Amino acid sequence: MAVNLKSSIRYYGAFMFSKRTDWKLTPNQFTEVQRELLAAGREILDLTVSNPTRAGLPYDTETILNSLAHPQAMDYDPQPKGLRSAREAVAVYYREQVKRYAVDPESLVLTTSTSEGYSYVLRLLCNPEDEVLVPKPSYPLFEFLADLQDVKLVPYPLLYDHGWQIDFPSLEKAVNQRARAVVIVHPNNPTGSYVEGAERDQLNAFCREHHLALIVDEVFLDYAHDRTPRSSFAMNQETLTFTLSGLSKISGLPQMKLAWLAVSGPQGQVDTALARLEIVADTYLSMNAPIQLAAPVLLDQRKRVQPLLLDRLRWNLSQLDGELARQKTCRRMQTEGGWYAVLRVPVTQSDEELAVELLRKGSLLVHPGHFYDFPTDGYLVVSLITPPQPFHEGIARMLDLVNG
Repeated sequence: MAVNLKSSIRYYGAFMFSKRTDWKLTPNQFTEVQRELLAAGREILDLTVSNPTRAGLPYDTETILNSLAHPQAMDYDPQPKGLRSAREAVAVYYREQVKRYAVDPESLVLTTSTSEGYSYVLRLLCNPEDEVLVPKPSYPLFEFLADLQDVKLVPYPLLYDHGWQIDFPSLEKAVNQRARAVVIVHPNNPTGSYVEGAERDQLNAFCREHHLALIVDEVFLDYAHDRTPRSSFAMNQETLTFTLSGLSKISGLPQMKLAWLAVSGPQGQVDTALARLEIVADTYLSMNAPIQLAAPVLLDQRKRVQPLLLDRLRWNLSQLDGELARQKTCRRMQTEGGWYAVLRVPVTQSDEELAVELLRKGSLLVHPGHFYDFPTDGYLVVSLITPPQPFHEGIARMLDLVNG
């Protein structure tokens, strides 16, 4: 019997992909306009820079590249949690940088990225359709990570009142018997708010009461705008805690794929979690030897890169505040750390429509607030690691257009 191959391909094509990857793949208007302008040869002034390697920083190229030529890289030594020497280098980072925290190298699991770290932890903690509580506003990657791990995200709000705080009554309402963990971004991306003091104590008490783990993203921890070191969750003993960080932000080296999980909390829970995570890591063995062997050198690069980035953050914030002081329509929301600033702008249209208008009229790229799940319109997000001259020019251009 003859087979209609075309019909067969169409039929099976409808069933060959999983629901977890059934995302809307067509570009939104914001992306389409960017492509349209670039195709027309328009130069776009980008205030969304997130890649430090393209932010005009002077890197110690020779030292970085030479660190990858370690002779031991020719020997395959598969250690599920990562090479001991690399984990010790991470422990040195905590001891030197983060208020002299004594992190045990055996409590660390190396990954190629914090995204992979999230995947490990979600696989460890959650069965399909279990729930994880995530802050809103925050980083948009969580939705994709949750889809890939068959986990449901339940948002809890951050409230703004002279700074950002966790809305604990809403957090209580969000939790149920399917909840397995609370995600904290410390400091939050993009709000720049840290979780400290009484708020941290309340969060630990909440997790203990509801038998939840803490998943803490600390990639921007070192970038406090006042240069005062903030406490890490890497030694949090109050509840089972998974602290994520890596070279991408710490040393401004996102291309050197090295990140980690630090596991802390009650000893029995930590031991069980590490034993299971070791099997997860052993299944993939994703870390490569050259990067692990270079870890001490690459982490040491933070001592050169972080002062440069902190100087830029402070300079751009001062320039932003100077421009905002010349008008009364827009204002900057308070931020404590990280690489971004959130602007409150008049609500005359949706944030996406405003961002598209800034692109079309001003060849200016900013992020609309809905990218980060802000609850209403009237928010724009700009990157503070943008080189100073284009940042100053872009902010002035943006305020002129917004103020009409």
